Amino acid sequence: MKIVVVGLGYVGLSMAVLLGRENDVVAVDIDEQKLASVRARTSPVDDREIEFHMQNYTLNIAISNDISNELNSADFVIVATPTNYCEKTQMFDTSSVESVINIIANSGKDIPIVIKSTIPVGFTDSMKRKYSYKSILFSPEFLREGQALRDNLYPSRIIVGGTGKYANDFAELLAGAALTDNFEIILTGTREAEATKLFSNTYLAMRVAFFNELDNYALSNDLDASSIIRGISSDSRIGNYYNNPSFGYGGYCLPKDTKQLKSTFADVPQTLVDATISSNELRKEFILERILGFGVDRIGVHKLAMKHGSDNYRQSAVVDIIQRLRENGKELLIFEENFGSDTFEGVRVTNSLTELKAFSELILCNRLSDNLLDVKDKLFTRDVFNAD
Repeated sequence: MKIVVVGLGYVGLSMAVLLGRENDVVAVDIDEQKLASVRARTSPVDDREIEFHMQNYTLNIAISNDISNELNSADFVIVATPTNYCEKTQMFDTSSVESVINIIANSGKDIPIVIKSTIPVGFTDSMKRKYSYKSILFSPEFLREGQALRDNLYPSRIIVGGTGKYANDFAELLAGAALTDNFEIILTGTREAEATKLFSNTYLAMRVAFFNELDNYALSNDLDASSIIRGISSDSRIGNYYNNPSFGYGGYCLPKDTKQLKSTFADVPQTLVDATISSNELRKEFILERILGFGVDRIGVHKLAMKHGSDNYRQSAVVDIIQRLRENGKELLIFEENFGSDTFEGVRVTNSLTELKAFSELILCNRLSDNLLDVKDKLFTRDVFNAD
């Protein structure tokens, strides 16, 4: 098949590499640096599996900065462009997705479009009506940052929203590229698929919030949070996973997807989604107060990203805490090995771990790192299991 993938973030790049193993893929993006990176067979995102495949596998991936030139003989167009949440409208900004649909719908070609970007419930149907273009599917992704390709190679499930031959063909395309058959293929309506994506991420956010509130209680009452978590997680109905306390949930997906789901409810009664969002804000305030309680002035920050193996610090709880510490007059230094700038939002950045340790009276780390073991007396973290 010839498959055009538009957007080379985590989702699009992992799709291009996954399908480029056995198909002809054209990777399209307007970011010339990303295109140059793919051309040089290096990954523009921090993902070890993607990097390994790009350097060690024969991948049939061409690159382009103009989708209009790539539609001839295309079997599918996969759209994986950003849909950031707009606080003003309280909705996803889906303009980048619609612009791609507009080009294809007006090309005179009946090419099936598969939306991989996260979108509001009902968006796919609205695009079909607006452009009188029936061949639009929605297939949600469930990828972890830093493990996007691995989660495509070993999927938990494959969901395609849509009916007919195109839906079946795309599901089989993803299934055929996987290295396991231990997953379920779910073909459903586009609205159901859109809702599945939002509810999945909101549940994960709720779970993070739950264990962080447990940790609030443990810290406030001088209890061992890890013992409590191990005790309750041994119940198979709860499970020993996704239970490690943090400074709050963050990253690209959970904050925006919970807010989008909240707006989707409109007049439908709900309290859990509101509570999850509020709990995350309260957690960051609680962490801030604990840090201020140490009474130190020079505070180091070990990495901006929320988890190991990720370079994504969008909506990171760490970033929010940095901003609030600045408002409280604290002197800060951020450690990042390959940041590309010597400042971040007015805070100095160093790539020297030695400098971070010497500067800091206290070092904040959302996730523990072995290279900080020699300064354990300076560390503040809520990573009780040394894991993501």
